Amino acid sequence: MLCIALGASLLLLDTQPVRAVTNDSIQQKEAEIKDAKKEVDKLKSSLTDVEAVKKKLEQSKSDLDAYIMQLDGELTDIQEKIAQYNTMITEKQEQIEVTTEELNEAVRQQEDQYEAMKKRIQFMYEKGDTFYLELLFTSTGFSDMINKADYIEALTRYDRQKLDEYAETTEMVQLCKEQLEAEKEVLDEARLAVEEEEANVSSLLDEKAQQLNAVTSDISNQEEAIKAYEDMIAQQNAEIAALEKAVAEEKARLEAENARTYNGGMFAWPCPGYTRISDDYGNRIHPILGVEQFHNGVDMAAPGGTAILAAYDGDVVAAAQSGTMGNYIMIDHGSGLYTIYMHCSALYVSKGQSVTKGQNIAAVGATGRATGNHLHFSVRVNGSYVNPWNYLK
Repeated sequence: MLCIALGASLLLLDTQPVRAVTNDSIQQKEAEIKDAKKEVDKLKSSLTDVEAVKKKLEQSKSDLDAYIMQLDGELTDIQEKIAQYNTMITEKQEQIEVTTEELNEAVRQQEDQYEAMKKRIQFMYEKGDTFYLELLFTSTGFSDMINKADYIEALTRYDRQKLDEYAETTEMVQLCKEQLEAEKEVLDEARLAVEEEEANVSSLLDEKAQQLNAVTSDISNQEEAIKAYEDMIAQQNAEIAALEKAVAEEKARLEAENARTYNGGMFAWPCPGYTRISDDYGNRIHPILGVEQFHNGVDMAAPGGTAILAAYDGDVVAAAQSGTMGNYIMIDHGSGLYTIYMHCSALYVSKGQSVTKGQNIAAVGATGRATGNHLHFSVRVNGSYVNPWNYLK
């Protein structure tokens, strides 16, 4: 009966099996904590020195196009950092959820082990110091005594093992808490980095707006100012027309049956989630010149980094940078129909690539002759700009 009771006490400890904590899992936690601390240091050291950027830009202010392209390059770099930080924030939030679950599991395991140890200690206390002697003295022979001695040794090892497991679980609980704090610090630092880099973008955009306005105000004659604007539009049109000509020449070399054709479907909204139009298609009063000018597209206001979608299936004929259009994309949809996406902060497709309707092709920005984040969306048919609303409604 004594052995049965003892065996029952051992079984009692294992009624709720738990995942064992090992030296490897503890070492892994320690490594993850070190990695999180390195991430914090890296975040702090990688922020943009916007004053140094402005100082570098001073050298190119005499050439407006060069200045704008250099500043746009800095804006693109910062937007890429912001995108990376936002990805880090998402990943870190997911890691925090996992670590929280690991902490809860370790605490539950610790509590189960503690309760089992209490029952074991209570059992030994009730049996007293004579328990092992009584076990041996009840032996029916030498062989039985040897078996019981082995059993006592196994029981002692079992108690030592359970105590070690409890100590390791307690260490794991502490490491999970430390890792959780370290990951939260990375998350907070990444959020601060996003705020600071967004402020840097705003600062550079203000600098850009001041420079563009200064150039305009330096032109003493209003007619010269208007001509300068018209020259800018003419430059854009020349670039677009040259691209269209190149595409037409390429199509002429293709077999007719392989040429892309537009099937008349409606476009996807190229700036999802944002419907405010800051400047519509058609004649409008130019915001700086104060005279009526033709606006060849629709300006969709949206925060920097917002996804830009391909309006329809097509082939990318340009994914490049221009002093006036900034980072831009031009897509051939067939049948002489093209869409153009200007002032992007980042381009996700390249020339020659085929895209599908609704595919993410770029990010909203303020590159080129733009002082605020928006997408300038244009549609051309057979070499002329047309109203984009005919394809968006």
